[in-house]
Amino acid sequence: MLKERYSFSDLVDIMKLLRSENGCPWDREQTHESLKRYLIEETYEVLEVIDLNDKKRLCEELGDLLLQIVFHAQIGAEEKTFDMEDVITGISRKMVLRHTHVFGNDIAKTADDVVDNWEAIKKKEKGIQNQTGVLKDVPSNLPALMRSFKVQQKAAQIGFDWDNIEDVFKKVEEELNELKDVYNSKNMERITDEMGDVLFSLVNLSRFLKVQPELALTSTINKFIKRFEYVEQESIKAGRQLQDMTLTEMDALWDKAKAHFSEEKKQT
Repeated sequence: MLKERYSFSDLVDIMKLLRSENGCPWDREQTHESLKRYLIEETYEVLEVIDLNDKKRLCEELGDLLLQIVFHAQIGAEEKTFDMEDVITGISRKMVLRHTHVFGNDIAKTADDVVDNWEAIKKKEKGIQNQTGVLKDVPSNLPALMRSFKVQQKAAQIGFDWDNIEDVFKKVEEELNELKDVYNSKNMERITDEMGDVLFSLVNLSRFLKVQPELALTSTINKFIKRFEYVEQESIKAGRQLQDMTLTEMDALWDKAKAHFSEEKKQT
């Protein structure tokens, strides 16, 4: 069965065999619902290797992600709801129908023109009558930072947006002040509400800065872990445990970590 090179149809056949009576018990037990977690995990693993600029691993992780699509298509085929050909036909038709500047007579000179055209066609296809419908069409199970970014983008399509970034900075400050005002109230409902407003305003700012907040926060989390590891290693070298150090001592090590990785980055 093992070959030097495989085709897409080979992968479909392999999944069909794995789901058969003579296949794999685990694969046979899976459903669309049970596979959801793996689809999410594989997607994020693809994003991680893109960040690492690891082309070899990117090829591998894209294969893992593709497997999830083939898996779902095989389940669909068994249920007689759709198969792999339906999936391919659907996305191919969508690409042709929504690229009327390539396959039709529309004109799109810039990337923004393409996006505007895409959104107009999508809205018509789905029978969405107003912009609220467009906002509601953004998947509710997206990570909150990604969802808020997309919702704001959709609202901005009809001019519901700030005129300049200075106003956005002011809005962030305003929301922070409101959070400070309710902090001493001990009213968790109000505090939660204001915290949400602060985060939403920060997403707005990231949109104006052309920064994806989900990716920016992920990068910062990784940076924090890297610096924390350095701090802990330095404390062990000094014969100390972090929990036995004062905050001042830990801050000093943290500053040392920042300087270390800043210098390391300059050298790469």
